[in-house]
Amino acid sequence: MNLNQVTISSLNVTKSTTFYQTLGLNLIVDALPRYVRLECPDGESTFSISKVEELPIGNKITLYFEVENLSKTVSDLKQKGITFNTEITEQPWLWTDIHLSDPDGHEIIIYHAGKNRKNPPWRIN
Repeated sequence: MNLNQVTISSLNVTKSTTFYQTLGLNLIVDALPRYVRLECPDGESTFSISKVEELPIGNKITLYFEVENLSKTVSDLKQKGITFNTEITEQPWLWTDIHLSDPDGHEIIIYHAGKNRKNPPWRIN
């Protein structure tokens, strides 16, 4: 089984599309203003944004995007006007990450875990 795509809800798909394109995702389906699909620049995953009249309450999601060079990615995104909620943090689970929010308040974590993403020292064999 392979994760194909994740879809999030948005009050303003156009604004959210611009935000995720700034993060580096590539637009592949344009049905603005109600729906878009983007693809990640690495791997095969896609990411969709669907128009809603109101955001779900209590249905919070967190999106994780892994990058090879977190410091460079953060520096590049700051130059493009992206604002982060935290500083780069080394986590006890051996990931380095930084947090931000998209225009609809969805939490995003950009991180680097390398081999520790799927093979941490405490992995069950």
